Amino acid sequence: MTQNQGVAMLSVRDLQVGYGAILAVKGISLDVHEGEIVTLIGNNGAGKSTTLRTISGLLHPRSGSITFQGESISGVPGHEIVALGIAHSPEGRRIFPRMTVAENLDLGAFLRKDHGAVAADRERVLELFPRLAERIGQRAGTMSGGEQQMLAVARALMASPKLLLLDEPSMGLAPVLVDVIFETIGRIREQGTTILLVEQNARAALAVADRAYVLESGSIKLSGAASDLARNPEVAAAYLGG
Repeated sequence: MTQNQGVAMLSVRDLQVGYGAILAVKGISLDVHEGEIVTLIGNNGAGKSTTLRTISGLLHPRSGSITFQGESISGVPGHEIVALGIAHSPEGRRIFPRMTVAENLDLGAFLRKDHGAVAADRERVLELFPRLAERIGQRAGTMSGGEQQMLAVARALMASPKLLLLDEPSMGLAPVLVDVIFETIGRIREQGTTILLVEQNARAALAVADRAYVLESGSIKLSGAASDLARNPEVAAAYLGG
């Protein structure tokens, strides 16, 4: 269901991001078009999470540009980026452990004033993640890792994003739950949300994505259709254990 025509929804150009003297992202460029799932794959420390954190306004770029729906968002504060239509489900889940599932979901929608639509979105995310519906009054910190991951994604969806940034959604999960998470990612896209996915599990990411970028040491090494990269011997050797 990829729609590569016309202007990209998200356009990153020559992005450089650093921590102190260390340059973590070294001039990368990428595009995400409406209706796509695009994945960034690469080893730990390749710059994947840093790229997402910069797009969502948690980090400031040293140089380069980030454009969302034709508007520059480089250096725009995170809460304003959420209001523009980008939501981020961070690495490590970062749910609020002492709050219930319901309260975590409400926080995902805290910038919204369209209360009727918020209620409808809550129904939608509980349909996507039936396990959360069963645990709606439970404290988030008492749930399993898989359930907390579902909550992190559901909370980001409560912002009603046009673009969803997913950072390592399968990290630390049992294989059966990894399948559930990736199946759900496909369904989220079918419901109209564009997705930029950072994932250590390259095989699962390439299976669900339309296009992919391979990051190595802060630079893009390869890019193309996800199905082509999944068959690329270099990618297979480095990331697919083949």
